[in-house]
Order: sequence, then C-alpha cells, then structure tokens
Amino acid sequence: MNQPWWLLLLTIAGLTLVTVLTRALFLIPERELPLPDWLRRGLKYAPLAAIAAVVAPEVLMQDGQLIHTLADARLPAVLLASAWYFWRRSILGTIVVGMAVYLPLHILLGW
Repeated sequence: MNQPWWLLLLTIAGLTLVTVLTRALFLIPERELPLPDWLRRGLKYAPLAAIAAVVAPEVLMQDGQLIHTLADARLPAVLLASAWYFWRRSILGTIVVGMAVYLPLHILLGW
C-alpha cells in the first residue's frame, strides 16, 4: 500500500506538534500552576506507577498470556535484582544483578 509522500510528512509534522505542545505545556506559563494538594501528593507516585505498568506485564506475561511455569529466567532475575535493590539501594547494581541472573538462565538453560 503506497501512501503519498506528503501524507507521511503531514503525519510526522502532526506528531511532532502534538509532542512538543504536550511536553511544553508545563513550561509555557511564567508562574507555577496551582495544583490541589491531593493532586500534588498523587503526582509523586506517577513515575512508580508508570514503571510498574510497563515492567509487570513484561515479567509476568508471555505472548499475551500469564506465564505457566516457574522455569522462566525473568522470575529469579526480578527476585534477586529486587533483593539487591532493597539491600544496597543501587539502581545500577539492580540492573547488573538482574542481567547477570537472567542472561545465563535464558541463553545457557533456555529458560
């Protein structure tokens, strides 16, 4: 299906405009926008909620289905990486431990 080149450029320009406007929305006003206290408190948890929404399905699902076996390299990797984080509070160490557990189990054992 061949689309005209101008339609592709129009789509890219539209997506660019939407992205710039939504990201700059908080930078445009000269003074801070007044937010209710309950919203300000809730926004502190937004990054954690976003990470959980992305990571949880990746760890617990495969091909749109919940995993059916404990022989999945992601489970021990997440458990040990989480333990490392709560022990040392190191993001880099968490990533290193998670990958150090995941890769051998996935590549060598085929989990």
